[in-house]
Amino acid sequence: MTNIDAEDTLCLRKLASLGGIKGPVRISTQALGEMLGISQQTASRRLLSLERLKMVTRTAEASGQHVLITAEGEEHLRREFAEYCKIFGESSEMYSMKGVVVSGVGEGRYYMSIYSDKISEICGFAPYPGTLNVKLNPQSMQIRNRLESLEWQIIPGFNDEHRQFGAVRCLRCTIGGIACAIVAPLRTHHPSEIVELISGERLREALKVEDGSAVEIIIS
Repeated sequence: MTNIDAEDTLCLRKLASLGGIKGPVRISTQALGEMLGISQQTASRRLLSLERLKMVTRTAEASGQHVLITAEGEEHLRREFAEYCKIFGESSEMYSMKGVVVSGVGEGRYYMSIYSDKISEICGFAPYPGTLNVKLNPQSMQIRNRLESLEWQIIPGFNDEHRQFGAVRCLRCTIGGIACAIVAPLRTHHPSEIVELISGERLREALKVEDGSAVEIIIS
């Protein structure tokens, strides 16, 4: 895990509040320094430090400097958020989400083969090559949004000979008493009504469900 000090974290948080996770933000070191109550030179050093830590990328254009928070930077902020939620007791709750089983687009098997080893390390089970897709009801979507305060495990992105694979988040849960995990791309900013679940078992068979079957996901 990358070590980042409190001052760099404060700078990263300010960039995120300006929209740096969603896309590049145009900002000068003078403006950043004024926002943080530090000198322009110190702000410049903060940006350089974050860039060296691979928390941000910077590009210089005719209109000025543009700063984008990387997946690593977003991951750090999510860990900070999860720690604060622990302090204030938000993560001690048990969450229940209900929905119905739906068919996916058929890509689960492929991606499970790509991420299988890392999932085994993080989740403690070798994933069945495929996912169970659950469409949440409107009430459960409110719970789904609150899951962002929990401490998700991160599977880092990587490159192979042909393409780049982005970082993926995992959140352990159970469905029908079976251990599983919710998986979602790290850079997804709007939680979807479709939740993808992975498990060491073929969940459709283990739960005896088909499209339209009602299920309940428990996160504690």
